[in-house]
Amino acid sequence: MLSAERALYWLERWDRQQEYYMPDREERFAVVGDVLDEQLGRPDPLIVDLGVGPGSLAVRLLDRFPGATVVGVDADPLLIGLAEAAYGCERFRTVFADLREDGWYAELGLGRAPDAFVSTTALHWMNRLPLRDLLATCGQVLGSGGVFVNGDHLYEGAEGPGLDALTRALTKRRAARAGVVRDEDWAAWWQAVESAPELADLVTARAGGFEHTVTDKPTVHDYVAFLREGGFAEAGTVWQVGDDRIIAGIR
Repeated sequence: MLSAERALYWLERWDRQQEYYMPDREERFAVVGDVLDEQLGRPDPLIVDLGVGPGSLAVRLLDRFPGATVVGVDADPLLIGLAEAAYGCERFRTVFADLREDGWYAELGLGRAPDAFVSTTALHWMNRLPLRDLLATCGQVLGSGGVFVNGDHLYEGAEGPGLDALTRALTKRRAARAGVVRDEDWAAWWQAVESAPELADLVTARAGGFEHTVTDKPTVHDYVAFLREGGFAEAGTVWQVGDDRIIAGIR
């Protein structure tokens, strides 16, 4: 059985390996919260976390907004299994669904329209057309004043290969200045997970599952264009350090 204590152990290791790739990760989380704080006009917002993964953003939002409810959706049963074991409560639940497939929103079973869609380090695995459809759905179901907030490594694309290379190099330099120690990288974390007895059932559930291959990677410009096409009144970058950006859309 996976206890809350062991789930938190694995999520602590997750946070450490993620910090190497995102030395400004905590600042990014804080800014996502700042956007919600500025834009949402009620003390009990309903927030949907797209690609919730192990719940890193969700738990920080729950701590920051005591009246909030977060529903996280993801297609990785192992990561959402860890999130549920560590953080599951009346204010937080997860839903297994693939954001690239039609009908994902109906799977959430929400009692009312959400006030915000949020995401961090998740939507970069979507190709351009599924991403456009996802953002259109978000625009359709949000009420006036609702927001979409996404923090991720977003790229200039074909028109800015030099800028892309430069911003990736700057990320590595920031990690070095911040003294981030790379005890474990992405591959090593997954290798350790696969040999952990308490995670055997989740590893089995994940076998042969989610495909991360991206053949048509969206750029930062695509995000802004798709949000505007999807019915958002305004969209743009509200925070950036190197290639690490937060894109916000205001409905």
